[in-house]
This record gives sequence, structure tokens and C-alpha cells, in this order.
Amino acid sequence: MLLVGDVGGTNTRLAVFSPEDSLRESVVEAHFPCHRYPSLEAVIKDFLEQTKLPVTHAVFGVAGPVADGRSWITNLPWIIDEKQLEKTLGLEKAWLLNDLAALAESIPFLQEEDVQVLNSGLQVEGGPIAVIAPGTGLGEAYLIHNGKRYESHATEGGHTDFAPLNDLEIELLRYLQGRYEHVSYERICSGIGIPNIYNFIKDTQALDEPAWLAEQLSAADDKTPIIVNNGLNHKCEICQLTVEMFTSILAAEAGNLALKVWASGGLYLGGGIPPRLLNYLRKPKFMRNFSAKGRFCEAMENMPVKVILNTRANLIGAAHYAIAKDSNI
Repeated sequence: MLLVGDVGGTNTRLAVFSPEDSLRESVVEAHFPCHRYPSLEAVIKDFLEQTKLPVTHAVFGVAGPVADGRSWITNLPWIIDEKQLEKTLGLEKAWLLNDLAALAESIPFLQEEDVQVLNSGLQVEGGPIAVIAPGTGLGEAYLIHNGKRYESHATEGGHTDFAPLNDLEIELLRYLQGRYEHVSYERICSGIGIPNIYNFIKDTQALDEPAWLAEQLSAADDKTPIIVNNGLNHKCEICQLTVEMFTSILAAEAGNLALKVWASGGLYLGGGIPPRLLNYLRKPKFMRNFSAKGRFCEAMENMPVKVILNTRANLIGAAHYAIAKDSNI
């Protein structure tokens, strides 16, 4: 059996797949909060003790760069090594790949119900595909067809310099430059970035923060869900403006990524945040910001744009990656 993991900065999700069955469904699956464990090995041992399933191979999509079979989690103090995993867990083979590469690997296998189309566009068969996913951080990846199948390529594009598009975003950049040495898209366009937008609007736009909201935020370890929820239900003007600004910046950076890899096969939005913001993403403003690339505006308007709705896409992609690496699994 194949052990598959999605290792994020906040949670780790583990599942066991039987390659003889459909890779869309796992035999068993569980979630673990990362802060409770000193290492990935500790999480896996806990999981395997619970499941009692014989696992021979393993693959993990990890939220960080992977080089020479080793990775460190960008927002977590874990170092993960393929050989160490094999030795500690008694596996025949373990693979690591970037979590966005794992998500990208799922795209050729997604079905109609797994996505929400924002722009049908003109999809080119075998064309490059771009993936951007705001979750805890901001992940970016792309797929290139090698003549037989699509291969995923991870990037750290979320850490590129934030490029403001209007006066308000210029203000945001200056505001954050006073707080961070480097202002990347991840500082703004992610779960860890949403409170930055909120604080900027609260501090600079002369809007009152409701007492009930201030109380909720002060008591919360993770302020992002509170801000997003109150933005979506229109209970708070600051929260609503935060979600609108986040969505606009996400659209622009999605367009940047699509332009860089020339995603004629489509741009896909993944991660935990976009499915919650579908009402904002469906508004004409999103595609306007996505397409606003000067002389390439018309070409960008013809690019397919979709939101990944399947919450298990990372696991599905990682499983297919392992099968492609070793057909004997």
C-alpha cells in the first residue's frame, strides 16, 4: 500500500491508497495539527499505529522547497529527508515533492465536478498549466507536457516582490515596508497575509473596528478565518474591504504567473481560500485584474481560469506522482 501525505504549515493530512483501486479514494485518511509534533516521522508513526496497515512506499507533498531529497517547511521548524524516512519507517521507497507540485500533478486527473470555471477561454491541448494556491502561505507551480504526460515543476514564486497596481496598493506596500524587510506576495496574498491587509485598512482608512470584532480577534490565535467570515457575511466593512483587496491582488498575481509560463492550458486556483471566495472570484473585477497586462490583455482574456474544489487534490496528485515514478507499486 502507498502512504500519501500533504504536509502544510498548519496541518498534515495522511492517507493510505491501494493502487489497485481508484486513486480518487483512499483506504483511510486522518488530519494532524503540526504544532503538536516534533517531526513528520512522529506524525506518521502515530498514524500507522492507529491504522495498522502495511505500507511499503510513501510520497509527501510538503510546503517548502525540495532539493536532493530533503526539504524544510517554510512555516514550520521541520526538516524532512527521504532517506531518513525510509530508514526510520522501514519503507522500500519514499519521495518528497513540493506541495504545489503535488497539487499540480492532480490537474490532469480532475473531473468536471472537481473545479469551478471562472473563464472558459481557449484551452490549448498539451499547453502549459499554471497553479496558484493561497493557503497558510502562497504556493505557485506549473505543468509542462513532456510528450507523454504532464510533469509538475515547483516554484517559490509566492516570495517574489509585491507589485502594487493602484494608489491604495502603493499605500499598502509602504505600510508593510515599515514592518518587514521584504514585502512579498505571500505577505499579503495568503492566510498569513490577510491580517496584514486588515491592519493596513484599519490603521490608514479611517474605519472604526467594531468592539465585538476587536474582542474576537484579540482572543484568536488565527485571525484569518474571523476576518474572512465577517467579510463574506458583510457584517464588517473593514473585513469586507480586506477580502476585496485580497481578491484583487490574487487576481493580479495569478495573471502574472499565467503570463510567465504562458498558461495556454489554463490557470488553476487551489488552496483552502479560493473555494470560500467564489462569490468574489466570479465578479467581473477578478478577470479584469487577471487580464490587465497591457498589450497582452486580449490574450489573457482567452486564458482558461478555474478554481480547484476537490479538497483531496494534493493527495490525489501525490499518489499519481508516486505511480509515475514506480509503476511496480
